[in-house]
Amino acid sequence: MDSESLELLVTREMPFGKHKGTLIADLPGNYLNWFAREGFPSGETGRLLALMHEIDHNGLGHLLQPLRRR
Repeated sequence: MDSESLELLVTREMPFGKHKGTLIADLPGNYLNWFAREGFPSGETGRLLALMHEIDHNGLGHLLQPLRRR
């Protein structure tokens, strides 16, 4: 996990699907769990979704708060 990836979680929007336009850091846990079960997409979006799933699953979402733009 690198700082650039963490920054992307709070600035990059979901590019497709039910939650299109939602920041990846704001995606609901059940949506991230669905990807974990069904498979993450390839590329950067999949990598970010997998990282956010790990953060959410381990209850570490609060660590992203300082990175959010105010």
